[in-house]
Amino acid sequence: MDLLLVGGLVYDGAGNPPVVRDVGIADGLLVVDPADIVAAIDAAGSPPVVRDVAGLVVCPGFVDIHTHSDLTLLSNPLGGSKIHQGVTTEVVGNCGLGLTPLPDPARAAEPGGAAADLAGIRDAVGYLDLDPQVSVGWRDMQGYLATVAAAGPAQNVAALVPHLSLHAGVVGLDDRPVTEALLADMVDLLDTELAAGAVGLSTGLVYAPLCYVEESELMALGEVVARHGKLFAWHIRDYADDLMPSVRQAIRVATSTGCRLQISHLTAVGRRNWGAVNDALAAVDAARAAGIDVGVDIYPYLAGNCPLSQLLPDWAQEGGGEVFAPRLRDPEVRARVIAHWAETASDWNDIVVNAVNGRRADDPANAAFLGETVAALASAAGTTGDEVALDLLAEYGASVMIVAYGRSEADLRAVLAHPATVVASDGQALDPAGPTGAAGQPHPRSYGCFPRYLSRYADDLADGIRRCTSAPAARVGLADRGLLADGHPADLVVFDPSTLADTATFDDPQQFAAGITMVVVNGQVVLDDGADTGARPGQVLTT
Repeated sequence: MDLLLVGGLVYDGAGNPPVVRDVGIADGLLVVDPADIVAAIDAAGSPPVVRDVAGLVVCPGFVDIHTHSDLTLLSNPLGGSKIHQGVTTEVVGNCGLGLTPLPDPARAAEPGGAAADLAGIRDAVGYLDLDPQVSVGWRDMQGYLATVAAAGPAQNVAALVPHLSLHAGVVGLDDRPVTEALLADMVDLLDTELAAGAVGLSTGLVYAPLCYVEESELMALGEVVARHGKLFAWHIRDYADDLMPSVRQAIRVATSTGCRLQISHLTAVGRRNWGAVNDALAAVDAARAAGIDVGVDIYPYLAGNCPLSQLLPDWAQEGGGEVFAPRLRDPEVRARVIAHWAETASDWNDIVVNAVNGRRADDPANAAFLGETVAALASAAGTTGDEVALDLLAEYGASVMIVAYGRSEADLRAVLAHPATVVASDGQALDPAGPTGAAGQPHPRSYGCFPRYLSRYADDLADGIRRCTSAPAARVGLADRGLLADGHPADLVVFDPSTLADTATFDDPQQFAAGITMVVVNGQVVLDDGADTGARPGQVLTT
């Protein structure tokens, strides 16, 4: 017995009512049965460290199955913004964004430029790429996971195969027909990546070149996911006017292929679409009643975060940021984009510029617009929001990041209350003192997602903890995480329910959560009395 937490209010992660009891840790594993605790103490050569946690909640560590920490954990493996909010396991590779598998250099150099090269793919996933000093020395999932393990993260890491790198490394970044031979190559690559331990596949059908993907490709990849018994996570095609066709497409692929489906960050964008999530949830209910394994995740905020380029029509994103940026200086192209925005009723009052990746908040290139709405920038310049947005995209390409408001509190609560929903941040492990914390104003979900949900939205704390622990772990097949049970890996969070809170705001986001007193990963204390211990016991988790 190494550590004994005494007298805490223990939630097991399964949704059962709490019990005041002791929780022990021996050799990195949980000991929760009272008789086993006594036996372990008697058998030990020395007494355990005893911590009185009376009045505090003891529960499994939070399992964040939707993150974008693929590269930030290689910049600083301590993962400060996540550890400080109680996250002990992260799943990277979401929204189809990531850097594995990478193309064969010989193939990328083929005449005609069929496959994208590393530089092109890294630009396309610039949202992840906050530290230019992080080098990419892997080619596949096996190499990426080995790189993460060698970095020694504080938390556990599992990975999805990102569709963008899979597709771009075979087909390229342009809108090109996918032949049977190219699709066969993608299928083979996915099969290899899943066999290497990835927990599933993710797609992001708003990002070029995935916005050009036909349903036949999604079907073929879904069949591979189903054959491996893993998860297919979807950033669907549209969360605004075409929310329902997008949800139905994801369900259609899951129905046809038999794969397990996760609809990522389900919401309805734009005031004109408020209430549409109820129809989406009804479609989820119908699919589940028919035996389709469909899940949903969401973060507890009324604003999202994405590249500004995501608002461009599909054709305008072709080729990636280095290609589309100069194209947006063409008056005819600009006119076509503006006409598209008029049809989609874009409201520039809801769009705030929050970063240009790689640029510090005090960089003059950022300071002029950081934290401002596009509408306010337009008013100051005596022009339109359309023109300001196009100027930013033409100057900075895919690296302009925005916070997008215009969501409904009622919609958020409806999704959070749904039985198929788990909580996930859609954020990153950030270091406020390092390169990953230097660029712009990150979305506060990276710092406060789980404390915010549990303190503001979880009416039933036992069920709320379940949605942050065992339920998301089960979605990605991590059966031994997210539960307090004898013999399970000792991933724990201890928090004060009276002070638990998110302190990060959109204006001042880089603030650690309050109320988290201790975090344990694989039996080692990584956060004690709210301070990092420097321990990095995280493991790469595979299925």
